[in-house]
Amino acid sequence: MIEPIINASILKRAQENKLIEFYIINFRDFSTNKHKTVDDTPFGGGSGMVISVEPIYYALKSLTGNTRKILMSPQGKTFNQNKAKELLKEEHLVFVCGHYEGFDERVYEFVDEEISLGDFVMTGGEVAALAMIDAIVRMIPGVLGSQESYEKDSFFDNYLDYPQYTKPREFMGLKVPDVLLSGNHAEIEKWRKEMREKKTSEKRPDLLKK
Repeated sequence: MIEPIINASILKRAQENKLIEFYIINFRDFSTNKHKTVDDTPFGGGSGMVISVEPIYYALKSLTGNTRKILMSPQGKTFNQNKAKELLKEEHLVFVCGHYEGFDERVYEFVDEEISLGDFVMTGGEVAALAMIDAIVRMIPGVLGSQESYEKDSFFDNYLDYPQYTKPREFMGLKVPDVLLSGNHAEIEKWRKEMREKKTSEKRPDLLKK
């Protein structure tokens, strides 16, 4: 699930340009039983299977260097742009991804924090981790064409992005705002600032409260 995403588009170019390295660790390799299973039935009964603490612990123990270990969990704090900027400062991020049911509660003792992609449940943490990785990597200097490419994105400073247009100038009676065709950069910047505030106020007023 992970390899096709990290080996495509911007993430692929970031690796080719030696700006980031990815390592995929299958914690099944650290299973302590002969069948190499990583989950079992829950004590006390209940449906589903629970991921065991042992393979997670030994997989994490195999890591070296200064690592920040993140458990993908719906119980964690919700990921956002500010969290992406915080994690960008880390030298080595480790995303621990489960699948189907949850983790043995003791797993939480061996990670630094839990993060959730949002208030919904997924079949595993892989997709959520990839979304976070993409959000973080694109802010590494040199990954995008310019720093401005991400600093004017939605949520970077709690405002949504301004409206964007390209050719044709008119389509089905819908026209590009005249100010964008004026060549007056000061007026364009003023319009963009106003539109960011207007868009945020209309679509995500909760962001303005922050």
